[in-house]
Amino acid sequence: MSASFVWPVRVYYEDTDAGGVVYHARYLHFLERARSEWLRSIGIDQSRLKRERGLVFVVGKLSLSFRRPAKLDDELLASCVLAERRGASLRFTQELRKAGSEQLLLQAEVLAACVDAESFRPTALPADLFPE
Repeated sequence: MSASFVWPVRVYYEDTDAGGVVYHARYLHFLERARSEWLRSIGIDQSRLKRERGLVFVVGKLSLSFRRPAKLDDELLASCVLAERRGASLRFTQELRKAGSEQLLLQAEVLAACVDAESFRPTALPADLFPE
């Protein structure tokens, strides 16, 4: 549905466990940054979306497949592809690769729902946010 968007990420000490390997939950931060930067790249300011329209995106479903570990000081490339747009949600496929080698470290599928910022009830995606 969309081209791959890639965001560079570096692994810092705070991202790792005692062995210098990225702690499993930190991968979610890297994926979130790529999705947020993708939104920004297509002109969607999430703060303004909440303030002006009362809408936010929340992760409703997440699937991860770990392939290889990322380690301290690694430079990574976090990709984000909008795979499907539904009435009130977006489905993304994402990957983390080691920069330079392009070695696949992680694959993910993420379902992000558009919800009302007050009630957190699903809300239809505004047509003007993602024109055909």
